[in-house]
Amino acid sequence: MPHHRYLLVLGALFGLVFVALGIAPSHRADWALENVLVVLFVALVAATHKRFTFSRISYTLIFVFLCLHEIGSHYTYSEVPYDQWFEALTGRTFNSLVGWERNNFDRVIHFCYGLLLAYPVREVFYRIASARGFWAYFLPLDITMSTSMIYELIEWAAAAMFGGELGMAYLGTQGDVWDAHKDMMLASFGALIAMLITYAINRALQRDFAAEWADSLRIKDARPLGEDEIARMWRERRGD
Repeated sequence: MPHHRYLLVLGALFGLVFVALGIAPSHRADWALENVLVVLFVALVAATHKRFTFSRISYTLIFVFLCLHEIGSHYTYSEVPYDQWFEALTGRTFNSLVGWERNNFDRVIHFCYGLLLAYPVREVFYRIASARGFWAYFLPLDITMSTSMIYELIEWAAAAMFGGELGMAYLGTQGDVWDAHKDMMLASFGALIAMLITYAINRALQRDFAAEWADSLRIKDARPLGEDEIARMWRERRGD
């Protein structure tokens, strides 16, 4: 299936998921707040898909993550009834099986943020910034960590701005003072796993892998920058 048609199919499927889970959510205001970034992101992907077409793998990973997010926004993350679903199928709760004491759906989604979106981020760095070797694996991990931090700051700002029940529902800490730190750690860990898998595949299949890795760590410009480069540009500007 051509990439653009594949994107159209996934877009239509996600539209159905979005509408279905947007019907009678547990907390309408929280659902709307949770989906502001989703709408902006989907609009960006749709607007740029002709100029920058992702691989089918990347589109699929993005689609899965957005669907998981929609489940969380429908119930609010701290109230997703996965335990009840699991108990209905197996006769026991999932939390009792793994030893969890809280609703950890939000933690799972933060982990999936890194696991599922690090590869599409790598594709952007590889194809636009020409990141190669070490940097093609480190930069997606770094972006995942930094955007996780930014999102936690957005959550804090939104909770402080709206306050009350809406603020607490959006923040979803469930009384854990280290919630933001754990969320960032899990997203970073997910991205690390994604990049290690990508690294292993490329190392096994890419013929020039070792040469590319070594070249990515080679110093390309031995000249010091900083004040020396400022002085050079100043001389050029003055025509010296």
